[in-house]
Amino acid sequence: MVIIGGGFAGAWSAAGAALVRGDADLRITLIAPNEHLVLRPRLYEPEPDLAKVELSRILEPIGVEHLRAAVSTIDTDRRVVVADDEEIGYDRLVLAAGSKLVQPQGLPGAERLFDIDTLTGARRLTEHLRDREDYSAVVVGAGFVGLEAATELAARGRVLLVDRSEVVGHQLGPGPREEIGEALNELGVECRLGTTVTEVGDGYAVLSDGTTVEADAVVWSVGMRASELTRQVSDELDHLGRVPVDQWLRALPEVFVAGDTAAAAFDAERTVMQACQHATPLGKVAGYNAAADLLGVPLRDFTPGPYVTCLDLGGAGAIFTRGWDRRVMASGAEGKEIKVRINQAIHPPVDDASKILAAADRVYLELPFFPRSEEEAAA
Repeated sequence: MVIIGGGFAGAWSAAGAALVRGDADLRITLIAPNEHLVLRPRLYEPEPDLAKVELSRILEPIGVEHLRAAVSTIDTDRRVVVADDEEIGYDRLVLAAGSKLVQPQGLPGAERLFDIDTLTGARRLTEHLRDREDYSAVVVGAGFVGLEAATELAARGRVLLVDRSEVVGHQLGPGPREEIGEALNELGVECRLGTTVTEVGDGYAVLSDGTTVEADAVVWSVGMRASELTRQVSDELDHLGRVPVDQWLRALPEVFVAGDTAAAAFDAERTVMQACQHATPLGKVAGYNAAADLLGVPLRDFTPGPYVTCLDLGGAGAIFTRGWDRRVMASGAEGKEIKVRINQAIHPPVDDASKILAAADRVYLELPFFPRSEEEAAA
């Protein structure tokens, strides 16, 4: 069995497969070029190097091999993947190659942009601003990532947040919008809506309304798309480049898909989000099912848990919401406490096989500090 990807979905696929394997003769290989699982939901923090876990501390205790290589080809007819010019055969494959930030095309000065999509990108931004006491930053994109970046940067500098939409947090909907606006005002983050960046220069940015603004750093946070490897599995990708899967997360007879590469159903109307809270259970179920399919063990349905969001707002606290209408259940200091606990909870257990496998058997995090309903929150 082969797993492509070393993020949340890939690492938990490995644990899910190891859980069902038991003492059976099944070799599990995870292919990823890096030695760390990067906790991307934490890369807005001022010290991004804290947001990583050594993959060896997860994989070695549960008997999973880590091949440090990058996959370039998936040949589903021959059941082979090519990684750094080496062919690796598989009986079952889990594609969990993640997603990446969509880079702007044709933007003058695009090479000057910063991002917090990868650990390398977050390190570069941190080092660029580390010794500056009063900097100016432009954050492009007022979505989830852009809001967390802007509110964190506001603690040490002046921040301008720009977005093509006419409202902040358009994709988050109206539920938390008032609280987000209040937080931006409290932190002194200026917003330019219906606007984007048309040029990035040395110490400045040009906006689509024709104005030029100071910018020691321009942070790009617009758009995510699934790994290009999905194109080698299916011709019927969704608008995010994800592979459609069934209730067992199977895309082809021998191929399962998890994490940001999977267009898995949340309900009759929606698919899951490209987010940690869905990548983790997707990984656990896909890995379990790929191994179970080989070993003649019954497969598990993927049944999503309650949808929540927790948005960090820097010095203004955080917002915790429940449901697709994103009803605000906690904000300010109370929201921040929940966000901190979530950031701790997403760390996988390490070094202890029994704890890792037990966590793989719990498809969803049981977080007792989550209010499960408005009535419970009031109580």
